[in-house]
Amino acid sequence: MVLSELTRRELERAPAHVRAVPSKLPQQHIEEIGTPPEADELAELYLREGVIRPTMYIDALHIATAVVARVDVLVSWNFRDIVNLPKIRGYNAINLRLGYPLLEIRSPSEVIPYGN
Repeated sequence: MVLSELTRRELERAPAHVRAVPSKLPQQHIEEIGTPPEADELAELYLREGVIRPTMYIDALHIATAVVARVDVLVSWNFRDIVNLPKIRGYNAINLRLGYPLLEIRSPSEVIPYGN
């Protein structure tokens, strides 16, 4: 699991069961990252090109941070602005144009096994 400082801040406001997810993983399986300067530029580009609403800069920065850090999958509960096929295509079109890899964006239910 890759955790950015942005994600840590958002987890502080999340329900207890969500905040507990990182603590359930062995520490050696968690990588903590900052926000690289180029992520800010990429987030601004998502906004300028209309992929994400201007009021959603922090979400754009989450996505850009994951892209710049070359994270394989970004997991989110935000279905309006992040886990949304037209938006995912928009982010990835920009990413590919700039030489970044595709970013998989999924909901928690697609990556966390439930039940037996």
